[in-house]
Amino acid sequence: MHILVVEDEPDLLEKLVSVLNSEQYTTETASDGEEALDKIWNETHDLILLDIMLPRLSGLEVLKEIRNAGMVTPVLMLSAKGDVVDKVLGLNLGADDYLPKPFSLAELLARVRALLRRGAETNPVIESGAISLNTVSREVLKDGEPVALTTKEFAILEFLLHNRGRAISRFVLAEHVWGDNFDSFSMSNFVDVHIKNLRKKLKTDDDRQLIKTVRGFGYIIDKG
Repeated sequence: MHILVVEDEPDLLEKLVSVLNSEQYTTETASDGEEALDKIWNETHDLILLDIMLPRLSGLEVLKEIRNAGMVTPVLMLSAKGDVVDKVLGLNLGADDYLPKPFSLAELLARVRALLRRGAETNPVIESGAISLNTVSREVLKDGEPVALTTKEFAILEFLLHNRGRAISRFVLAEHVWGDNFDSFSMSNFVDVHIKNLRKKLKTDDDRQLIKTVRGFGYIIDKG
């Protein structure tokens, strides 16, 4: 499970990352609201831990942006404020849970597990046309029939489906799938080759392309 931790207090950020990594979660971090949005748009996360008091953009502004964009990723708000108004405002903007500081790490982990379970149980399947992808079982179906994908092909398809309606650059796709192992010089055509193979496997009877090319930029799967 991939968790984005957005917190501007370095000591607390370090503690949160440490405890989450010890539970075998993969973590990514941001220390201000603008950095958080950049990472939210460019990566797929299973959960976002979002502090309210942040530089540049507040956690509430970040939350409003992603919910207005239709993103349903679970969000656990963190705040030193004990004001009920802040809690209500966060929940009204679409937060899934709220944890006031100071909190125990045990309570944090309990909330994280509950939200991840809820997210998996609520909607593990992403669909577009004749294609469906189950993020839990990692099964892909075309017209109800299983499609065998490689690990990299699955990662590309899952990322594009999570970002339906948004054009994703080749570079962002490459970073998501290959991470730090991606070399833009020696591996520049890797994404295009995998997309070509994916299109062959996902081709439907009406010959429509699920994955469309955005010339000079990257790829997109339309909404709907």
